[in-house]
Amino acid sequence: MRPVSAVLILALAAGLLLAACTPEQRTPTAPSSSADAVVATPAVSASAWGPETPPFNNEVILRDVSDGPGFGHVKFRQPNDAELVVHLDTWVRDLAPNTSYRLQRAVDTNVNDDCTSTAWLTLGQGPAPQAIVTDERGTGRAALWRTLTSAVGSEFDIHFRVINAATSAVVLESACYQFVISQ
Repeated sequence: MRPVSAVLILALAAGLLLAACTPEQRTPTAPSSSADAVVATPAVSASAWGPETPPFNNEVILRDVSDGPGFGHVKFRQPNDAELVVHLDTWVRDLAPNTSYRLQRAVDTNVNDDCTSTAWLTLGQGPAPQAIVTDERGTGRAALWRTLTSAVGSEFDIHFRVINAATSAVVLESACYQFVISQ
């Protein structure tokens, strides 16, 4: 019996070693990285969404303004085409359940990584504002978009926030990001 238990112990140790060396697994509710998006949709090449430098595309992180568990992510993408449309795939979690929220942005043309503008614009489906509605767990998603009105090559600082649609209270906000309009 002794040789069998030694083989079993060695097999278990090898299995644990292999498990410890595998890449980190994501939870099913976490947003995927931009690299995953390219793999998940093989029909869209990486170049279809513009180069990563200068900042044509951004992964915007939204943090809870009250240091609570709320969190958000905006995948800010402009395809390489003449349409000048930016896609804002938005995901929020750990907010109030069954509640409507709005994504807003403010742009600062003084490009210095210091977002000072407070001219908030509510985003949605083109010019029509669109709510992000959370489910019973406080998670919500919205595929938003907006046509850009500045010229190709224009640069700006931009920051985002999520507000409660009923009260206009700010619940999430981002840091300052830079963006360059590409074509």
